[in-house]
Amino acid sequence: MRPGAVALAVSSLIVLGTGPAAPSLPLPLPLPLPARMAHTGGGTQLITAVAPKRASTTGTVTWWNREDGRWVKRGSAPARFGANGLVAGATREQGTNTTPTGLYGLPYAFGIKAAPRGTAYTYRRVHQDSWWCQDNDSRSYNRWSEPRAADCRAAESEHLITYSPQYAHALVIGFNYQRPVRGRGAGIFLHVHGRGATAGCVSVSEKAMRRILVWADPTRRPHIAVGTQNGSTAVTRL
Repeated sequence: MRPGAVALAVSSLIVLGTGPAAPSLPLPLPLPLPARMAHTGGGTQLITAVAPKRASTTGTVTWWNREDGRWVKRGSAPARFGANGLVAGATREQGTNTTPTGLYGLPYAFGIKAAPRGTAYTYRRVHQDSWWCQDNDSRSYNRWSEPRAADCRAAESEHLITYSPQYAHALVIGFNYQRPVRGRGAGIFLHVHGRGATAGCVSVSEKAMRRILVWADPTRRPHIAVGTQNGSTAVTRL
């Protein structure tokens, strides 16, 4: 090779070695949580209530809208779960202070206080004689009873008006609701925080609960998905 050609080749290598690096492609954005779930209930609104693990008593509630073919987060809030954590809804036992995991409808709302302005959901006011029957021997098991049914023992029921601030506002979670299984559990709600962990419900602040009630649109068939981040009760497996 001629000396001039060697110099040209070396010069070309130097230029190639010091040139600008090729631009890196942007990483794809993670899919929103509802898009990673097996099922969301078929509606266009969804609430997710997610705890880090089954023994957790705290986590996050997030509410979503499906818009233009994709899920969009509309709000979120810190949440509390059962004092004994979470358990698969299909195997839950009443009185265990566990929050049942699963995907559930939201039949109606209720509260000691009036519904927030703009609430579209059916909203039932709590009165002095409003009860939620948890008596396994009653025909009113896992139902609102007003007045308390004769076959529903007071000791096996919740006198709703005595649960303030928890029932200032609430949404009924459709766990064990359509065809109740005795002993599975009754009175599972999304409600306002009490002093600490719940007896099996999901709770958020009163401000968040009011925002959820104004957001929820029954014509969009909202559901709630309760689960953990990973494992057999992962919300993505619902």
